[in-house]
Amino acid sequence: MKTEKTAILIFAQSAQKEAANKPFKNAAQLFTQLNNHTITTVKKSNLPYYRATEEEQVGMTFGERLTNAIQSIYEKGYENVITIGNDTPNLKVHHIVDAVQKLETHKLILGPSKDGGFYLLGLHKSQFDPTKFLQLPWQTNLLSEKLLHVYSENENAILLNTLSDIDTLFDIETILEKEQQIANSILVQVLQSVTTTTTAIIKDTQFLIDSFVSNNIFNKGSPSTCLL
Repeated sequence: MKTEKTAILIFAQSAQKEAANKPFKNAAQLFTQLNNHTITTVKKSNLPYYRATEEEQVGMTFGERLTNAIQSIYEKGYENVITIGNDTPNLKVHHIVDAVQKLETHKLILGPSKDGGFYLLGLHKSQFDPTKFLQLPWQTNLLSEKLLHVYSENENAILLNTLSDIDTLFDIETILEKEQQIANSILVQVLQSVTTTTTAIIKDTQFLIDSFVSNNIFNKGSPSTCLL
């Protein structure tokens, strides 16, 4: 007999797949550490959890794949599903535990991210409507706002703290400079390495562009080759 009411769904691609879609150097190493960090954090909650990488996901669009993954967890007999990704370095076990506790008295728990999406979604099965989910503006900065609007009639919706997730180099720099200290020292080192390496590449690229422009567009000819 199942005793747990809540399960965690880690909905995230493999490090290799993530690296192919992220615009900075050392992305594979970064997302390897982010995946490890996410799993370690989830394990500390002592809740059952399931991973859905690109190999387990079913559907043509992001919305379809996430909807199907959440549905599969409810079909295992759980009342609540807490969905998280792998791109929030400051996700801590207390965020998960807080969501679990709030799901005892509320039906929707949202951990919004600063880009308009969310890093955590806790949902009771009574609130899960696949049709509504498929119509949400997935992977846009309107997602959290629209999600709350769809469930606006539900007075049981609760918001957690807002955190940053990683989509760009600027996100990493913001997380390192302005957010709470990241407990995982290895992850911090990788984040710092990504910013250092990517910034160096950008500077080198800009130098080459500036040199090319200077030598090929604004160069009016060497005086030594001019005929008097």
